[in-house]
Amino acid sequence: MQNRRNYNRGSRINEAIKEEMAMILRDIKDPRIDFFTSIVKVDTTRDLKYCKIYYSVLGDEARKQETAEGLKAASGFIRRELAERVNLRQTPELSFIEDDSIEYSIYLGEKFKEIHEEDEKRRELYGQANEEEPEADENAAEDADGEEA
Repeated sequence: MQNRRNYNRGSRINEAIKEEMAMILRDIKDPRIDFFTSIVKVDTTRDLKYCKIYYSVLGDEARKQETAEGLKAASGFIRRELAERVNLRQTPELSFIEDDSIEYSIYLGEKFKEIHEEDEKRRELYGQANEEEPEADENAAEDADGEEA
């Protein structure tokens, strides 16, 4: 029962930090931090000393690099804001980790769309080929019947 209670507590803390981080990022005035930065996942150690914050940025590599630098520079401000908003005895030390899972899922979605379009083209061609083949088979059967007679 103790482990279950710890798991629920940990997941609630992670979720609370994730929600507050999303709001804190909107309040940061650093132009290096992209507006489309989103918090993907938060992973806090059991003793609440360290917290890994996985974030995602849509854009090119330069934009991602700027956002990483902006988050690193603003980590003290973010930690102080987090301490005020989330009621914990000890505010964890934050580390930001870039996560490209959202960008990867967009890439996969585009690839699936391309595959689907190619599949539709093949079905159209295959359907047309099937419609033409029975006529050719009937003509071949007539020719075969004519030769036999």
